[in-house]
Amino acid sequence: MAGVIQQQLHCNPRREKGPTEASVEQQNADVAAGFAWPAIDIYSLHVDCKVTSRFAHTVITSRIVNRANESREATFEVELPKTAFITNFSMSIDGKIYPGIIKEKAAAQNEYNTAVSQGQSAGLVKIADRKLEQFHVSVSIAAASKVTFELTYEELLKRQLGKYELLIKVRPKQLVKHFQIDVHIFEPQGIHFLETDSTFMTNELSEALTKDVNETKAHISFKPALDQQKKNSELDETLLNGDFVVRYDVKREATAGDIQIVNGYFVHYFAPQEMPVFPKNVIFVIDRSGSMRGRKIEQTRDALLKILQDLRPEDHFNFITFNNKVAEWKSSLLPATEENVASAAAFVQTLAARGGTDIDGALLSAVAVLGKAEGLLEHTISMIILLTDGEPTSGERNVEVIQENVQKAINGKYALFCLGFGFDVSYKFLEKMALSNGGIARRIYENADAALQLQGFYQEVATPILMQIEMQYPENSIEGLTKNNFKLFFEGSEIIVSGKISDELDLLPVEIKAQSHTSNLTLKEEANVKEKEQVFQNQRYIFGNFIERLWAYLSIQQLLEKAISAQEEDQKALEAQALDLSLQYSFVTPLTSMVVTKPQQKEELANKPTEADNEESESLQVRGSRRVDTGSSPGRRRSDLQTGSSRMMFSSYRAYEYPQLLLQLPRQNERICLNIDKRAQTSVHLVSDPGQGLTVTGQLGDGINHFVQFDINYENPPVQIHVYTHAILVSHNNKNDWLSWTKSASTTIQGLRVSVEKERSVTASLPGTVTVKISLVKFLDDFLGLYFLNTDHFSDQVTGVLGQFYSKA
Repeated sequence: MAGVIQQQLHCNPRREKGPTEASVEQQNADVAAGFAWPAIDIYSLHVDCKVTSRFAHTVITSRIVNRANESREATFEVELPKTAFITNFSMSIDGKIYPGIIKEKAAAQNEYNTAVSQGQSAGLVKIADRKLEQFHVSVSIAAASKVTFELTYEELLKRQLGKYELLIKVRPKQLVKHFQIDVHIFEPQGIHFLETDSTFMTNELSEALTKDVNETKAHISFKPALDQQKKNSELDETLLNGDFVVRYDVKREATAGDIQIVNGYFVHYFAPQEMPVFPKNVIFVIDRSGSMRGRKIEQTRDALLKILQDLRPEDHFNFITFNNKVAEWKSSLLPATEENVASAAAFVQTLAARGGTDIDGALLSAVAVLGKAEGLLEHTISMIILLTDGEPTSGERNVEVIQENVQKAINGKYALFCLGFGFDVSYKFLEKMALSNGGIARRIYENADAALQLQGFYQEVATPILMQIEMQYPENSIEGLTKNNFKLFFEGSEIIVSGKISDELDLLPVEIKAQSHTSNLTLKEEANVKEKEQVFQNQRYIFGNFIERLWAYLSIQQLLEKAISAQEEDQKALEAQALDLSLQYSFVTPLTSMVVTKPQQKEELANKPTEADNEESESLQVRGSRRVDTGSSPGRRRSDLQTGSSRMMFSSYRAYEYPQLLLQLPRQNERICLNIDKRAQTSVHLVSDPGQGLTVTGQLGDGINHFVQFDINYENPPVQIHVYTHAILVSHNNKNDWLSWTKSASTTIQGLRVSVEKERSVTASLPGTVTVKISLVKFLDDFLGLYFLNTDHFSDQVTGVLGQFYSKA
């Protein structure tokens, strides 16, 4: 999504069995009022977001009271954008403040001895999914005590596909007496449009939403009362579970963009509109190695079929597919005529996965195809889009040699975009190769929407309207200028340049030079420094020296990005500059850590994870329990099973434990109970069986180490079943049918029967295939269990965390 602020508010108390959780007097008063307060009560939760000229400053404040007569643990979790930098955190317990202190990462790590020596995970921040990282801290508070958590982070919103978007993910998991979201937006250029949306909004909740929008300012407030938050009047369950979205764009009149100035720092926004689109020469380089088998290659086919429809008639294209061998679909680029697109679609549908991974040979072949088309390349933009899910295993295997070969072959003539599918790929390798060749890297997450992720990426780069853009400013009057040369500009995006103006400058001249499809452009603008500074006198909508902080944020991001593709000596110098700025402006970046000190002097670290760090954290660790037959020793028995990147540990099953997954292995009498470590990914690829035309994925819950959603996909008939703890959604041919857990029901689609047993289970059965059964477990937090029947129907192609157990191969 474009320019996202995405956070999840999840102050989830650890619910424990214990003595009375509130005084008798309090209970009586609550019962009389028709409501029972939880032991750990979030009585106030406020999100205050100020967006000033795209720079967002968000403060989340949660106030919690322990109503029990014993100590309890309160947990504060916030999911924030990966592109955001945390700037402050504090806890206030009974009036005593415990601040977070930002230090150099290496120095902070040296101080952090206790948790490391005990083998605990070193950090309060972890990657949550493809857009988010999660900040998590817990603290024990005494009976009748209060704690206030406050987290601040900042982010420069990125314009994509013509809009900025603030997405606030709300999930307090209990009714909150004082709940409020405030979003203040100030855009001096003028607000072109603004809209709000929500996945959980009801008629009653919509009455708590107010919008006040004028020419340049907007205030969105969402303040639901307790009764409005309730699912129904009889249950104390909250409706606040989902996305709260604000989308907007600004007006653009000046041809050379808009310049804004505060306290000697400037920011220059440039986003031209209604310009002719460059014809593209695109080569799709697609991995069809054995590791792409199953769901990945299916989703790749689906995405490519849609992308083919988005090609413009003036575009040219080709496919290169590779495993241990490299194959060109055609020997040269073809125009995107209706006939050629149809032929390509037929080819895409034949893609099958097997063999090794020759990335070097495939990319060099793509460069050679473009090289043969020199006559086509005038007044066009050429790009290579690589999609792979693994590291090189055939041809040249040394990633540094591959990077050198590709950069030498491209020689600055084409842009290379690298898409890494899943977590078996080296993201660092792809990112360095893309950034060295005028492109970007992106990880494609193995979720149900992977095809949409691929399509979304293509849409971002599908409409280039400028190339070789130079943003020129007076050299002797500007210090610390951020990146001001850009290879490509895509419609719907935005170029941002910032710097510090010398004291004596009254007028700031700007000159932009670029190439459009039809001509060479020169655009000029001149900004009056004093007049521009007058725009930001209304303190209500701004926060301090926000342009200076925007400049620091942008500088750090660009220095870190530049360091990725730099030589070692230059890399150290760039990182040193980024570290100085991170410490000076109190940003938690990949080079710094926030030390959070709890009561009893216990310290924890909040580090900034990178996408490359994600590969290690997403490596799935699975621990399981094997039921011991009657007469076996009651002691624990343990064995290890190494399968790919998943380590299975088996031990005796205890009756009071709730296993996440139950397997009846073929030709064996034992059942295996598997639990997936919550430190692993929240989305788990469980089964993919091309022979059965069946895939199953699961989503782990927030704050509970169990599944709260399963997605079952059938190829024939094309049916998708989404099982949640609150309902079941059956989709077929763009038609959606909801089934409730509150009553037994069934539906049949072309032989596929989906039946619900009231408040117990849902079963999907199709003659000649595996039967999938999902049970609903009603506990402190509802969750789901997954079972397979008729497992002898699995084919020898089955893969996945569970599929591996059923493979006959």
